[in-house]
Amino acid sequence: MSWIAQLNTYVELINKELDQLMNIEKDENHILIDSMKYSLFAGGKRLRPVLALASFQLFSNELKEILPYACGLEMIHTYSLIHDDLPAMDNDDYRRGKLTNHKVYGEGVAVLAGDGLLNHSFEVMLSHALNQNPIEPYVRGIYEIAKSAGINGMIGGQIVDLQSENKEISAETLNYIHTKKTAALICASLKIGAIIGKASQEDIDNMEIIGRNLGLAFQIQDDILDIIGDQSKLGKNVGSDQEKNKSTYPSMYGLEFSKNKVKVLTDSIKDTLNKYGERSEFLLELFNYLVDREY
Repeated sequence: MSWIAQLNTYVELINKELDQLMNIEKDENHILIDSMKYSLFAGGKRLRPVLALASFQLFSNELKEILPYACGLEMIHTYSLIHDDLPAMDNDDYRRGKLTNHKVYGEGVAVLAGDGLLNHSFEVMLSHALNQNPIEPYVRGIYEIAKSAGINGMIGGQIVDLQSENKEISAETLNYIHTKKTAALICASLKIGAIIGKASQEDIDNMEIIGRNLGLAFQIQDDILDIIGDQSKLGKNVGSDQEKNKSTYPSMYGLEFSKNKVKVLTDSIKDTLNKYGERSEFLLELFNYLVDREY
């Protein structure tokens, strides 16, 4: 099977599971559920759950074991995007070529839709974990996801990013923002696959290293595309980082340095993944696509 075919298989599984998990009975809260679904099914790449499934299959085969956690990751990621787009944050009108959640449902509903997705993700994951014996790997996995999304992970990176707008910041602060805001959840996606797949601690550590490097490379590429990307392909406005005077790798180090940094990080990822031989072929192809992508 080609890596594209494998990717499509993963995405189809994830979308089917998300559809079932979001089959929530509606009553007076129907606007909330509609708003949650609007963003969750707005055409995302499903990168984080795909990484979880692919990492899991390095060590195990029963994908039904990882699917609830993969979908939980996607719900958390989507909630963060809804909140990021709000006027109080990045104030974006479009996401994935569609109007952002608050533009369709209003700011109050958008805030609650993000909150709803965050809480529902933990309902989904804990509901699965409580039926497992032994329960420890599943609880450990949920803890890793919570930590990566929390005050010392994605949210921690977001607050520093918000406070850094229109300011000159150090290289250390920029690295903190990228490592926490973007890389933390990507890192958790790869780690959760290894944890639920009952991998050794060495393998879990390897997935953490790969995830950290991939997350940074992914964010730098995102910053590069904000300068040279095609708006019609990106589905969002380009040049927004410069307009908001945000510090990025290209603004701090220049475009060529940033492109080379992506290559260095990618080479490091490949070195670690090569330890897994043929099993890692899908991830290697996916990573090549992610760092060369145009949107």
